[in-house]
Amino acid sequence: MVALIAIAVIVGNFSGGPVRILSWDVFGYYLYLPAAFIYRDLGLQHFDVTHQIIDKYHNSGTFYQAMQLPSGYWVMKYSMGLAVLYLPFFLIGHVIALLTSYPADGFSAPYQISILIGGIIYTLVGIYFLRKLLLKFFGDKLAAAVLVIVFFGTNYFFHTSFDGQNAMTHNYLFTLYVFILLLTIKWHKTHKLKHILLLALVCGLAILSRPSEAVCLFIPLLWGVGDKNSFWDKVNLLKKHKYQIALFALVLFLIGMVQFTYWKIYTGKFLYYSYGGNAGEGFEFFHPYIAKVLFSFRKGWLIYTPIMFFSVLGLISIYRKNKFIFYSIFIYFIANLYIVSSWTCWWYAQSFSERSLIQSYAVLALPMGYFVQSVNSRKAVLRILCYTLFVLLIALNLFQTWQIKKGIIDGSRMTKAYYMAIFGKTSVSDEDRKLLLVSRAFDGKEHFTETDEYNKRLLDFKDFESGQIDNADTLYAFSGKQSYQMDEQHLYSPAIEAPYSRITDQYYAWIRGSVMVYPVVDPQSNPASLVICFDHNGYSYKYKTQDFEKLDLKLNQWNKVSFDYMTPEVRTTNDKLKVYVWLRGKDALYIDDLKVEVFEPKQP
Repeated sequence: MVALIAIAVIVGNFSGGPVRILSWDVFGYYLYLPAAFIYRDLGLQHFDVTHQIIDKYHNSGTFYQAMQLPSGYWVMKYSMGLAVLYLPFFLIGHVIALLTSYPADGFSAPYQISILIGGIIYTLVGIYFLRKLLLKFFGDKLAAAVLVIVFFGTNYFFHTSFDGQNAMTHNYLFTLYVFILLLTIKWHKTHKLKHILLLALVCGLAILSRPSEAVCLFIPLLWGVGDKNSFWDKVNLLKKHKYQIALFALVLFLIGMVQFTYWKIYTGKFLYYSYGGNAGEGFEFFHPYIAKVLFSFRKGWLIYTPIMFFSVLGLISIYRKNKFIFYSIFIYFIANLYIVSSWTCWWYAQSFSERSLIQSYAVLALPMGYFVQSVNSRKAVLRILCYTLFVLLIALNLFQTWQIKKGIIDGSRMTKAYYMAIFGKTSVSDEDRKLLLVSRAFDGKEHFTETDEYNKRLLDFKDFESGQIDNADTLYAFSGKQSYQMDEQHLYSPAIEAPYSRITDQYYAWIRGSVMVYPVVDPQSNPASLVICFDHNGYSYKYKTQDFEKLDLKLNQWNKVSFDYMTPEVRTTNDKLKVYVWLRGKDALYIDDLKVEVFEPKQP
């Protein structure tokens, strides 16, 4: 079975044409390596180099993978664990590039192919050792059945075998979790120092890859705890081997210090929230999206990977048959699901099903095995029904993997209506595609065409004629008797603000911001911008501007400045739209008739 899976992985990874694996999120995880070993610039101070790489290799539509600080340094958004795991294959690619005519720039073909092959190796190592793990609990046939279910019956197949997905965290973490389980079992059996040190190394790499993987510590911590007596036995075991536990903690700390040191050098802080550059995403621990993660037609785990429902049921079988491993697996699963569901971008961008749960399949393979074992003890009719259902669900997963490869299933915009329309189809019509969620631009470039598919209304209007206006001016006015004068003491105009709930109750709307501008100084020397953004707890996100100096504005005349803006996927409906003018120069500028219009899609 391992050989069959190996063939599927290798064929899948080399069936997609030219390799462009170092793109999007992977670009961010990987960038540490060329920055450190080739360009000697981990702070990306020579940003023109990064810009040239993106222009040449088209790694990303926008450089969201890092954030620039006031010091001029860029700080990587992602922690460096995956870069450590990529390192051997990066070095192989670098040597090949140096020995051949390929550019030794970190991104030419030798690097791309080396990272691709590295992902294949990590996948096959994970599958090989998962089999060894399963054989500790089940017979060879049952272990083979679980391997087939976990690989061919879930989105693990797509995310390890197609479209350069094998370089994402989930593939590497799956393999690390297999080793966490094996080393946990070995240490509890032998109590040898080498096993706990290796366990600390693997746990540390998992956490360094994604800090939320700290939930992996529940596995060794609670392993062997099944009742009150075993709880106290575990406490005594940890006390007895307290020096080993201290070394375990020390290894974790030293691995973490690699990241802490990087942050300290480039941010001045040992602990730094590297996702802070985008207030539109973050954790909402008090409002997790558990129901959506599990059942949404956009990306619901049990909608697109329904076979894993039996693994969840298998937790009951583990509780009945092997309570001493139940709590570690169950608490890990619940904690991981809760954390994954608390991220505001709960659909995790372009992917098939919930990719954020893939690494947990290494752990959930055990309850899946216990479920299949319980089925084997049932009557023949029930066994046949269950096996038939397994085969059908595996076939469904393989077919839907083909559908997402062909673009029939969309990686981010699925809806219930569209799913039902394309279920079982080998082609899709333009009418079907109208049922998808609206397309959002990856490159930040948005284009809106006003049509009768939208209801238009005025959201708000400021004519600067009434009320307490701090810097009203009567010298110039587009309408009425006065305008608003901006100058060095008034760099920001009064803003139009509105919570998302006042704009629309739908998934999105278009915003058109406009303002009349009267420049008395050339905008090239007195720049200004019309700004549209959303605000979450005082921090802006999806911040877009129309810069006046880039327009052909006429001096000493009224000019209309306007642009269209699609609402983002807001964190909460209380997040506020803000539209205002920002004077980036110091000389006088006059504005009037600041207006915001909403184009709300009509209900079908």
